Order: sequence, then C-alpha cells, then structure tokens
Amino acid sequence: MEQSPNELTSTLHLSPREFNLSPAGILEEYIASLEEADRAVIEEIQLSSGDKAMVLIHRGENKGSRYLVTKDGISIGRSTKSGIFLDDVTVSRAHAVIEKSGSGYLLRDCGSLNGTYINNTSVNEIELRSGDEIQIGKFHLLFVTGSTSTKI
Repeated sequence: MEQSPNELTSTLHLSPREFNLSPAGILEEYIASLEEADRAVIEEIQLSSGDKAMVLIHRGENKGSRYLVTKDGISIGRSTKSGIFLDDVTVSRAHAVIEKSGSGYLLRDCGSLNGTYINNTSVNEIELRSGDEIQIGKFHLLFVTGSTSTKI
C-alpha cells in the first residue's frame, strides 16, 4: 500500500547524544548560540536560586521558543489549552506537566501514549535539574532553573 505524500509519519530516535555532551553541556552550547538579549533572559533564570524556571524548545518545530514555568506549573501537550502547545500527532493532548515542588520542579507524564523521556530515559515522574533534556514526541526541550541544591 502506497502512502499519500500528505500523510505524516514520525519516528522516535533515542540514539546517543550528538557529540556526547552531558545535559548541562547541551544547555551551555545552546545558550552560547543565542544572541546577547536572549542569553540575558536565560541567565536571569539561572541566577534565580531555583524560584524561577523556563522550558526552551531545543529541537523541533518552534525551535527557540521559551516558556516560563510559573508557581502553578505548566502543562505540555497537543491541546491548544496547554501552556506548552506541541502540535504533532506523536504528542498526547495532555502529555505531561511540570509542577513546582518543595525542593524544585517535578515533571510528570500524564499517561501519554508515546511516553516522556528525560536525557534519553523513559520516565513517569522525575525531579528536573537545570540542563535536563525533555523529549516529547519529536520535540526536544531544555529545562532551565537556578541552583536549588548541590546535586552532583
């Protein structure tokens, strides 16, 4: 059976990181590629001592988009009501949420069909660290926050 040229298909690739960069290295490389004004916004988040957070689209449609995570958290999904709207069939309508927790920020998968990955590992719920790469469908997002502890 031949596919129509308008039919969309997508493949999820979970291969080793390009250039073997750590999550923090990917974030630093991304920030270095930005113009000064954009770097200043992200650096303000990084200096916030963990009371502010942001999600950046690193790869995928709308690359470069930034989303502030409020104290109420942010939803991620294909629903137009999502705080981070990812328009692709590989993303569930209500895919995941990021919530402020006592010690930082928590990412929770909301029972999505294709799963949520942090640094190429499938997760249901995880405490995020600055520089973590979130993969939802074909989108790669970077999580940015200030230091909340001395995790190694």
